[in-house]
Amino acid sequence: MDSGAPIAIGGFEERIVPTVDGLTIYARDYPPLLPETGLPVICLHGLTRNSRDFEVIAPRIAALGRRVIAADMRGRGKSANDPDPAHYVPAVYAQDVLALMDKLGIAKAVFVGTSMGGLITMVLAALAPDRIAASVLNDVGPKLNMAGLARISAYVGRTQPVDSWADAAEAVRATNGAAFPERTDDDAFWQTFAHRTFRTRDDGRLEFDYDPLIALAFADFDEDAPAPDLSPLFSALAQKPMLSVRGGLSDLLADDVVTMMRELKPDLETVTVENIGHAPTLEEPEAWDALLDFLAKAD
Repeated sequence: MDSGAPIAIGGFEERIVPTVDGLTIYARDYPPLLPETGLPVICLHGLTRNSRDFEVIAPRIAALGRRVIAADMRGRGKSANDPDPAHYVPAVYAQDVLALMDKLGIAKAVFVGTSMGGLITMVLAALAPDRIAASVLNDVGPKLNMAGLARISAYVGRTQPVDSWADAAEAVRATNGAAFPERTDDDAFWQTFAHRTFRTRDDGRLEFDYDPLIALAFADFDEDAPAPDLSPLFSALAQKPMLSVRGGLSDLLADDVVTMMRELKPDLETVTVENIGHAPTLEEPEAWDALLDFLAKAD
């Protein structure tokens, strides 16, 4: 397919671009409401997620006058699976993002990264700092709570197809219910969650919308090992304006890590979304208001 060729779809154009190793990466490209008010915003999702996580906030940001790119990392959504699952690592994803930016003619952008998307953004800061104008790290930082990683490692890749969207909603409620305790009985919320995270197979059944082999990143996971120190990557990113969003119940980003982030970056902007675990959707009023204020000042 023509690299970067747009396919119009309500509110955004679909882009499919090649990576440096010949795979294809999919992205939603939301045009800005003219006149443009700032640099583009690139939204990067979490480990098992995809660009649909930003289906609400991306058009909201575009309405502010900014182009928004919401990408599917390789192995997720409409992007190609990698025949070598050893490539499912942030360093490779970061190269994919740079290829995407090059193909779409984006020299510099504001990055919004949820969980893994934040890790990718930190890697980008080390690889190509001039491509980043500012960043939003959603429930991720330079040190990750091993308990949260253990929870993720317990379910990633261990998926079974289901027969209906009601079953899909129950599956995501079972896995993510603790992160959204106030939504326990909100069936509409879990239906939306399911539609963002499941896909329909050729046989009509539903499955999670990612390559199960992304779980190999956790093959050697040891909950008792010390958490990796990503401070050098964070410090590279910290040279630019940054907003930290944390779920008040997060098991991945501890409150004391946010304190450490402030020590490394005294002008860090922060917001906590109460009664939410890993990770806020960014649609919560506190998160959206903080993001809105941050974007008004970015670049």
